[in-house]
Amino acid sequence: MKLFDTHAHYENDRFSQDRDEVLRSLPERGVAYVANIGSDMESSRQSAALAQQYPFVWAAVGVHPHDAKNFKTGDLDELSQLLSQEKVRALGEIGLDYHYDFSERDVQREVFARQMELARALDVPVVIHEREACADVLNILRQFPAVRGVCHCFSGSVETARELCRMGYMISFTGNITFKNARRSHEVIRWLPEDRIMLETDCPYMAPEPFRGRRCDSGYLYRVCETVAQLRGCEAEHTARVTLENGRRFYGI
Repeated sequence: MKLFDTHAHYENDRFSQDRDEVLRSLPERGVAYVANIGSDMESSRQSAALAQQYPFVWAAVGVHPHDAKNFKTGDLDELSQLLSQEKVRALGEIGLDYHYDFSERDVQREVFARQMELARALDVPVVIHEREACADVLNILRQFPAVRGVCHCFSGSVETARELCRMGYMISFTGNITFKNARRSHEVIRWLPEDRIMLETDCPYMAPEPFRGRRCDSGYLYRVCETVAQLRGCEAEHTARVTLENGRRFYGI
């Protein structure tokens, strides 16, 4: 069984002591591809660098809503330059987060929209972060019908998933679908068309059961795959194969 972890953060400080060891172990642990996702300008640079260093790692670059308050006009130019690199394949993660409000909401919306404009101009997919901001995220996405993307770590309703699919978006699931309170995500997984599902760890966060509370890495992705397969009534090998191809198609690999 070969898997694609479509959303990881190996630039994170929690990997500072053993980053190379963990990454080099992944092919032997059944991970064929990893997409490392930026969340501010520095992590975006690091993400692009990791993609150059490891043949199975690809990258996305962008400014997360938490860091929107630090966004500068010149950052768009640097993001554009990073996206010109061969292994940088998406803009993200971008979006809105009204749970923590680390950046003012109007600033979040402005920075999100400006990055969506860049994605449209460059014709690259986007990786969307949404927390407690569903209506505003959907409103901004509707303004850019030519842009495709993925909503990562999805925990929304079937109705929201239907709307996203109508707009051409993928939906990605992480280790939180193994938690006892994930019933709404389970409904979405059962409904979702097969060609719209992707798998992720969001590592070092969201370690699945029975590893909850540990530092997560892509080697735990099999638990997400097994859970999706169980919910959809198919073999894990089938889910792994389908989601790997969905990830490759999304990132143009």
